Amino acid sequence: MHAKDILIDGFGRIREEVHAVLDGLGPDELDTSPAPGANTIAWLVWHLTRVQDDHIADAFGLDQVWLSDGWEKRFGLKLPAHDTGYGHSPAQVAKVRVDSADLLTGYYDAVHEQSLKALRSVTAGDLERVVDERWSPPVTLGVRLVSVLSDDLQHVGQAAYARGLLQTASA
Repeated sequence: MHAKDILIDGFGRIREEVHAVLDGLGPDELDTSPAPGANTIAWLVWHLTRVQDDHIADAFGLDQVWLSDGWEKRFGLKLPAHDTGYGHSPAQVAKVRVDSADLLTGYYDAVHEQSLKALRSVTAGDLERVVDERWSPPVTLGVRLVSVLSDDLQHVGQAAYARGLLQTASA
């Protein structure tokens, strides 16, 4: 098995978990914080998707799906166009509201497809290419991809936990 196949499998697992956590949820569950100051499910899934979109696009020299495919307009958030949610305050988290889970899964699926196309072209040598020199040591493509994978899996796990809290509170 090649490294790119492992990465493709990992990113596929994120997609599976995003769909599972959003399945059957309406706007009330998506936009409700499970505790004061906690992130909503909508924000968590939007954020993990924005990070994947931003980082994959940057690493491979692609346009962000958020901007190029009109997702920014479809979401209609009152946030800067390139905002990924990094460092958001509770007030900023509250601005990320959706009318349906379909908006989140649609955006995630579009980002996932772009990610898969990029990953399918990766060679072992590509993984050593420096993609961000702002860090010491500089970040290689391989490190960036694992970082996105890790971050996204953590956030989708948080969304699943938030879902469980909300469902327990309403039972």
